[in-house]
Amino acid sequence: MKIGVLGTGEVGQALARKLASDGHDVLMGARSATNEKAQAFARDTGNKAGAFADAIRHGEWLFVCVDGAHTIETLRSAGPDALDGKIVIDISNLPVPDPSDKGSLGLTVQRTFPNARVVKTLNCVSAELMTDPARLPGNHTVFVSSDDAEAKAAVVDLLAGFGWKSIVDLGGIASARGPEHFVALWVEIYGALGITDFNFAFLRGQG
Repeated sequence: MKIGVLGTGEVGQALARKLASDGHDVLMGARSATNEKAQAFARDTGNKAGAFADAIRHGEWLFVCVDGAHTIETLRSAGPDALDGKIVIDISNLPVPDPSDKGSLGLTVQRTFPNARVVKTLNCVSAELMTDPARLPGNHTVFVSSDDAEAKAAVVDLLAGFGWKSIVDLGGIASARGPEHFVALWVEIYGALGITDFNFAFLRGQG
């Protein structure tokens, strides 16, 4: 499958390298087509590098791994219709979430690009855990939100392939606000413990 990864940081690198190792045709996008981190990814994996617009045009699926403050402008870089019909997996977060709907990047992305198939997931775990949940013992949880049931099911299959066993469907894309706000707690725990290898298990009661 052709996949565009938008972003060259830890999250983008972890996902792009995992997807490349699984045999996907990956193009890592950056602000500049000559970005050294993207070029190094291409050299190391035999895949491709380019600008954000190149990655958007390349991918049937897109992984948004940029600073949340730049998510919308990044997705606009290839033109107004470039996302139509594509599965857009939004992993980005705002530094300080707004309690209103405007504070949900997943919902904002879907409203801004109504013909994209937006799925919010993986935004409240570290880059290392995203593609290797077995780093932690036991079943810990990742969440998914989307208005597109078919796209969400496809992303759930991908997550299961990464090794995720506890995948909780929160519902439509409006529910993305929950895990996006949850990141504030994640940051506080990281600051207190100084580690990124942690996550939460979702335990269901009998009632």
